[in-house]
Amino acid sequence: MERHNLQSEFPEFQEKIHQLKVEDTHFRKLFDEYHKLDLEVHKINTGEEVAIDEFAHTLKAKLLHLKDEIYSYLNK
Repeated sequence: MERHNLQSEFPEFQEKIHQLKVEDTHFRKLFDEYHKLDLEVHKINTGEEVAIDEFAHTLKAKLLHLKDEIYSYLNK
């Protein structure tokens, strides 16, 4: 199963993502949190880690919420 990094999720914003990672500490925090959650979800989806369904669902919901927040940030 493939991971969903921000550059592949938002290819039209690759340059802006890079710029914000370097220049904006709040965006960098969102970026790091997204990638941490994405890795956790990926490990659960691939069976590398075991989690109860409720916990996995909660992580996925957090990831989607964070993705929406990042998308809004990129559209400023």
